[in-house]
Amino acid sequence: MRDPEKLWADLQEAAHYIQTKIPEKPEVGLILGSALGPLAEQIPHPVRLAYQDVPHMLVSTAPGHAGEFVFGRLADKPVVVMSGRFHYYEGYDFEDLAQPVRLLKLLGVKTLILTNAAGCVRTDWQANDIMLISDHIKLMGASPLRGANLPQLGVRFPDSSTIYTPQLRTLALETAAELGQSETTHEGVYFFMPGPQYETPAEIRAIQLLGGDAVGMSTVTEAITAAQCGLPVLGLSLLTNMAAGLSSTALSEEEVTLSGQASGARMAALLQAILAKL
Repeated sequence: MRDPEKLWADLQEAAHYIQTKIPEKPEVGLILGSALGPLAEQIPHPVRLAYQDVPHMLVSTAPGHAGEFVFGRLADKPVVVMSGRFHYYEGYDFEDLAQPVRLLKLLGVKTLILTNAAGCVRTDWQANDIMLISDHIKLMGASPLRGANLPQLGVRFPDSSTIYTPQLRTLALETAAELGQSETTHEGVYFFMPGPQYETPAEIRAIQLLGGDAVGMSTVTEAITAAQCGLPVLGLSLLTNMAAGLSSTALSEEEVTLSGQASGARMAALLQAILAKL
């Protein structure tokens, strides 16, 4: 079991290092998924910190993830963007995956926005639509909160009824309508799968039966940790492809990347408009 005193000391050391490098505390944290990194390029006069330079920070190895913090202002809000996230399939334990969100909390973040690229499970939706995450399903028994609890950051048994903050989803839906994106913006359930292999057609049929609307390999550990830390969460999935068995196209990293590049500007516009209202 990890030593809780060392965990807390490591987090504090990482936060202190970052605080000496940035001009102001971030109020909003954004964790960007595959192919969504270009949003960080829209921050004027950014302060960039590579993960590898931050004490005790994990290292991102996923394709399309820059692996850096970007501090600055978006929509005149002080933000920290994590351009690159961490996944179970990279070899990290679930307990490791709690670290980034806990660090954002210590840096002063008050609201967390999570984005990802996901497979579309609904046959009445289309690739390149956006899904606001209303809930998730994670059938793997492991949890980012397993092991030593840090009472400084939350209770041992946090409630999971409203991990994805309803008020933020309402705000996002209203903003999408104002941008003319209502027909391509939905609410739905994100189904977590560990990866890195894409799902089989049989698994997708099971996910449909269980109530999943999109499927992906990230986000859930961050959302669970945020809930324990008391952070409001908005989750958005860019549906970069139809899931296995729902189209004749073989799933590939290239398809996800190309779709993300094609639709990333629409997602970025929505995120900036949401930020302006926070």
